[in-house]
Amino acid sequence: MSFFRKTQKVLVDDAKIRELLIRGVGRIYPSKEALEAKLKAGERLSIYYGIDPTGDTLHLGHALNLLKLRMFQDLGHEVIILYGGFTAQIGDPTDKLAARQPLTPERIKKNAVNYKKLVGKILDLKKDNIRFLDNQVWSNKLKPVDMLNIASYFTTSQLLERDMFQERLKRGKEVHANELLYPVFQAYDAVTMGVDIQIGGNDQTFNMLAGRTLMRKMKNKEKFVIAMRLLVDPSGKKMGKTEDNMVTLEDTPADIYGKVMSWSDAMILPGFELCTAISLTEITLVKQRLEDGENPKELKMRLAREIVALCHGGEKSKEAEESFVKTFQEKKPQEFVDIHLAGQTISDVLVAKEVVSSKGELRRLIGEGAITNLDTNQKVVETFLTNPQAGKYRIGKHRFIEIKHCE
Repeated sequence: MSFFRKTQKVLVDDAKIRELLIRGVGRIYPSKEALEAKLKAGERLSIYYGIDPTGDTLHLGHALNLLKLRMFQDLGHEVIILYGGFTAQIGDPTDKLAARQPLTPERIKKNAVNYKKLVGKILDLKKDNIRFLDNQVWSNKLKPVDMLNIASYFTTSQLLERDMFQERLKRGKEVHANELLYPVFQAYDAVTMGVDIQIGGNDQTFNMLAGRTLMRKMKNKEKFVIAMRLLVDPSGKKMGKTEDNMVTLEDTPADIYGKVMSWSDAMILPGFELCTAISLTEITLVKQRLEDGENPKELKMRLAREIVALCHGGEKSKEAEESFVKTFQEKKPQEFVDIHLAGQTISDVLVAKEVVSSKGELRRLIGEGAITNLDTNQKVVETFLTNPQAGKYRIGKHRFIEIKHCE
C-alpha cells in the first residue's frame, strides 16, 4: 500500500544517521547494524508511530517519539502517524493490572482531531512525506473469518507471555479475550500498510514484535522495530497521563516551565536527550558539567526553556522563564490576570487571554482538581464553566486570575 509521492530526495548523512540510531533508543530489532545499512544505502523507508486516541491531549512521552520521526522526515523518509481508532475501542493492556475501559467512537474521533494539531508542533505538516491514517479504515472491514485467519498466526501461550498478563494471573485477576487480541490487530496494521519500521516506547515492544512476526508470516518481509527509552522519574515511574505526572504539549508555557523545574536533578540529562533537539555534542557538555559538580539549576532552566520552545516557540519560552524567575527566585507574586465576563463564557475568555490553551485543557484542569478558589481555598468543579463566582483563582501552579464581576 503506497501513500506518498516520491518527490523528496533521501539524504545519506553519516552523522545524522548515527544520531538517529542511538539517541534515546533502547533497542532496534533485528539489529541497529541492519537498519544502518538500509539508511546508508539511500533506501526510502516508511516508518509509523501508532497512537490510540484514548486521551484528549499528547504529552512528552509522545513527543520523544515524534522527535525521532522528525529526524526520519528530515532525511526524506516516509512518516505515518496512525490513529488507533479501532484498537482504542479494544484498549491497550500495556502496563495495566486491570482492563482498560473502551472509549466511544465519538470521543476517539474528537481526540484524534486534536492530536493532528499537536503533532504539527514537532513534525513538518507541509511536507509531502507525512500521512495521517486511521486503522478503522481497514480493521472495520474485516469479517469474522478474516479475524480468525489473522489470529491463527499466533498461539494463546505467545499472547499470554506479556508481563502484565502474568502479573494479573498471579493476582487472580482476569485477562479478557479482546486484550489478548490487541497485539494481533496492531500487528495487522503494519502488514496492511506494508511499512518498513515501527517506532514506540520500549513498553510497547511486545506489541511491535508481534507486528514483526505477522509481517514475516504474511508478507515474508522484514519489519524493523525501534523501541525508544521512556521518560521516567528517579523511581522508574513513567511520565505519562496514566501516572498523573505528565507534561502535555497543550500546557501553558508557564506550567511547562514550572513542571520541568520541579523535576529531579537526575532527570536533566535524559530530559535533554529525549525531549529536546539540541545536539549530542551539547548534551555531552551538559553531562560533563553535571559530573564536574556544577549547580544543576542553570542547566535545568535551559532544559525548561528548550521544552517550552518545542511546544510554544522561543518567545513564549523567554516569557515563561521571566515569569518563573520573578515569581519564585525574586519572591515577587505572580500578577493576576483580570477576567471580566460580559456575555462570554469563562472558557472563551480564558482561551482568548491565553490563560489556558483550549477549552479542553480547562475541562481537564477542573477534572484534575487543578483550579482553586483562593478566597475559599476550595477546588472548583464543573459548575465553574457555567457559573463562575467573582474572586481570585489559581490555575495549575503558576497561573492566577481574578474574576472581578460577572454579568
